[in-house]
Amino acid sequence: MTTTGNVSRAGKDVSDDMSPAQELRAALGGFVTEFKDFSNGVSAKLKKQEDRMNKLDRKTLMAARPSLAVAAEMDAPHQKAFAAYLRSGDDDGLRGLDMEGKAMNTSVAADGGYLVDPQTSDTIKGTLSATASIRAIASVVTVDASSYDVLVDHTDMGAGWATETGGLTETDSPQIDRISIPLHELSALPKASQRLLDDTAFDIEGWLAGRIADKFARSEANAFISGDGVDKPKGLLTYPTVDNDVWAWGNIGYVPTGAAGGIDDGDPIVDLVYAVGAQYRANGTFVLNSKTAGTIRKLKDNDGRFLWSDGLAAGEPARLMGYPVLIAEDMPDVADDAFAIAFGDFSTGYTVAERPDLRVLRDPFSAKPHVLFYATKRVGGAVSDFGAIKLLKFATS
Repeated sequence: MTTTGNVSRAGKDVSDDMSPAQELRAALGGFVTEFKDFSNGVSAKLKKQEDRMNKLDRKTLMAARPSLAVAAEMDAPHQKAFAAYLRSGDDDGLRGLDMEGKAMNTSVAADGGYLVDPQTSDTIKGTLSATASIRAIASVVTVDASSYDVLVDHTDMGAGWATETGGLTETDSPQIDRISIPLHELSALPKASQRLLDDTAFDIEGWLAGRIADKFARSEANAFISGDGVDKPKGLLTYPTVDNDVWAWGNIGYVPTGAAGGIDDGDPIVDLVYAVGAQYRANGTFVLNSKTAGTIRKLKDNDGRFLWSDGLAAGEPARLMGYPVLIAEDMPDVADDAFAIAFGDFSTGYTVAERPDLRVLRDPFSAKPHVLFYATKRVGGAVSDFGAIKLLKFATS
């Protein structure tokens, strides 16, 4: 960097007549001017470099543009193969796929079924969780075996006060019960015409998922309430029931309303809530159907306030005495000796066990010209803690 002197028109160096402060100011001005020129040059070079990088990026994005429909299907061979099997029965694509077994031996081709693609399976699971069933509040576990065992310690060990010289006697020992929940096969058999399957605009996967989900949801919800345990889950209302005053393990305690086939006031509701132990009551939920809800929500306390209150936010359940209410339509209506209301901690009191796999078998022969789709899922359910759930009996005793 060179410094340019200030020369007058007569050729005389003006700096000879400048003070030191003026000379410093002039030198700084020249430095700033040259620095600006240097900075502008660097900016121009960076701009050219940025333009060049942008052109390279555009070429790269064009090379990686989305594939056409045919090429996109090749990126999902499992889904393409499953769709081909549903539409035409062609299982060559499925046979060539490498599937992870992971103990799902009931889903291999040798057994006549194939594992449903993940998209369809996820749809069914989400629909089941959204139905009005005690599945929504029960404990749901996934197992790979044919049954699920629950170990319950429902007794307490004995204890006593000891003295310095007195002898000790043996105290009672705790007892552990094993509750076995067998898994049963839940099935659905929807059908469609071959002409409909040949229509490429038809969403076969979405249709199949909706039909199976609807059938499974309704069957499960009913079995969890009133299933007899024979080739289906054992329902909540099929266990032995006794008056809660004489309740013992293995039975479900109930509280009578004091009126045959009806309820006069809210006192039985209060008795039902406090019939459940404090350790369960904090997570308690009422279960009843819509007709019973119409009867209960008319009840008032002594001050004229309704025991029932609707949810304050969208999607929030209604509340009865401050506890959430699940509307399960499979619960019985209010009638003489009917157990129309259940209350308790269902996450502890009732367990749903299920296998994670879902099988679909295509049958184009049994109902020609229609094609049947035989879908199966294994699920079980049972009461796992008899002290966590109580019932309200609409009877005098």
